[in-house]
Amino acid sequence: MFRTLLRSMTAVLLTAAAAFTLAPAAHSSPAAPSVRAVDPSAPGSFPVAYTDLTVSAAGRSYSARVWYPGTTAGANAPVATGTHPGLAFGHGFFQAITQYESLLGHYASWGVITVVPKSQGGLFPQHSAFADDLNAGLTWLTAQNTTPGSRFAGRVDTTRYALAGHSMGGGAALLAASRNPAVTSVTTLAAAETNPSAIAAAATLTVPAQYVAGSSDSIAGVASNQQKMYDATPSGTQLRVISGGFHCGFEDSSGFGCDSGTITRAAQQKLTSGITTAWLLYTLGIDTSLYDQVWGSAAQNLAGVTYSAKP
Repeated sequence: MFRTLLRSMTAVLLTAAAAFTLAPAAHSSPAAPSVRAVDPSAPGSFPVAYTDLTVSAAGRSYSARVWYPGTTAGANAPVATGTHPGLAFGHGFFQAITQYESLLGHYASWGVITVVPKSQGGLFPQHSAFADDLNAGLTWLTAQNTTPGSRFAGRVDTTRYALAGHSMGGGAALLAASRNPAVTSVTTLAAAETNPSAIAAAATLTVPAQYVAGSSDSIAGVASNQQKMYDATPSGTQLRVISGGFHCGFEDSSGFGCDSGTITRAAQQKLTSGITTAWLLYTLGIDTSLYDQVWGSAAQNLAGVTYSAKP
């Protein structure tokens, strides 16, 4: 019995030592963080609500859908009490925003208000304009927070803003982040190079930036897109490559011209939800207990995902 106990204690000590060694030094674990059994890939505690409206801000106007934490689920429900971080999400080339309903509803369940422009959806999108649309969405949220009668009045944490997007929208999110000092975090899915260059924009970022990719992506491949963006980003960045993941696997369904991978869509989306939700909650300062799932050994050893980081 004593030998069994000794082996168990030794294993615990070795595991703790390994975690300490693997943790990136520049992102030291917060002192005495609260320990919570949180699975960001599972739905959060808020009912998922949404509303369709017109965003008018910063000289721009476009139709959008906003997913948000509600008091009840469904269209036009009241916003849940408290203040919530804001996110602007960019769709991929020629993609309907409803292609991302699962992921954006997931963010809402964790308390994130997400503005999703329907703009630049044609065959000849303007990437720079799309970036400005994303930033206008955050500017609009700030205005709504102090607009009497708005469902978002007093419900937006204007100190916690992030940008995200898929493919073209991921590249536009990088362009937008390089222009907007109010943004404190960026996460992208299969981000594609844009005109002007998202890779060049990545080199100017001063906020944490995450690149999530699929190893089987044949539309915006890792080597020529996300790897270059990651390499260009100075610090506070990571590249998470889902083994067998594919470009359209980040969407709810595939259409004409889509690719395929060696992982199921459901498995890819579950990994994506967990990786990006943990990133947003941690880098926006909402839940510091998620450190290990973002920068620590849990992130580095997540099954089915290759991890690279410049902390």
